[in-house]
Amino acid sequence: MVKRLLWAPLVGLALLGAGLPPLSPLAPAHALELNDSTYFRKPPWKVDLVSYYTNVWDTHAEYYFTVELDPAAGASLGGLQIQQTRGADWQFPFAVERTHAFLGRPRARGATVPVSASFDQATRRFTIRFAEPVPPRSTVTVAIKPWANPSQADTYMFQVTAFPAGPNPSPTPLGFGTLRIYGLNDWW
Repeated sequence: MVKRLLWAPLVGLALLGAGLPPLSPLAPAHALELNDSTYFRKPPWKVDLVSYYTNVWDTHAEYYFTVELDPAAGASLGGLQIQQTRGADWQFPFAVERTHAFLGRPRARGATVPVSASFDQATRRFTIRFAEPVPPRSTVTVAIKPWANPSQADTYMFQVTAFPAGPNPSPTPLGFGTLRIYGLNDWW
C-alpha cells in the first residue's frame, strides 16, 4: 500500500508530461453504454428492507427499501422494480399513491426524491421511476404503503431490481428484502 501511494504522484506527473490527464481514484465514472443499452459500471449489490410495524392487519405499516449507490456506479439510479415472491397472503392491497422516496435511511431522512409508482396486482410488482435520477454516492429509500399488513403471519419476500438512468437500461438484481409478519399470539 505504501509503495503504491509513493508512486502515484510520480505516475501522475509522468502522465501530465505526456499530455495525458492524471489518474485520480475519485474521478467520476461515466455510464457504460453498449449496444444502445445503459449499464452500471459498479452496480448496487443489495437492498435493505425495514418495517417498524410487523403484526398482521396493522394499518400503520410502511415498507422501506434502501439502496446504496457506489461512488463509482457510473450511472444514476433511474428506477426500481419490487415484486412480492413469497408470503401466505397474495391479496393484501397497497396505497400506491402514497409511495414516496427520500435520500438517506428511514430514521435518518434527507431530501425528498420525487417518484412515480405503479403496481400490478396480478404479478404483485411495483415499478418505481425517479423523476430526477439518484446520483452515485447516494443512499435512497423507497417507502411503499400497504392498506394494512397481510392477514396471515409468514415470511414475505420481495425481489428488488435496479435500473440505471439512460436509454434501454439493463436491470441489475439486488436480491431479496425479507419481511417477517407476526400473528398477534406469536409474541407470547
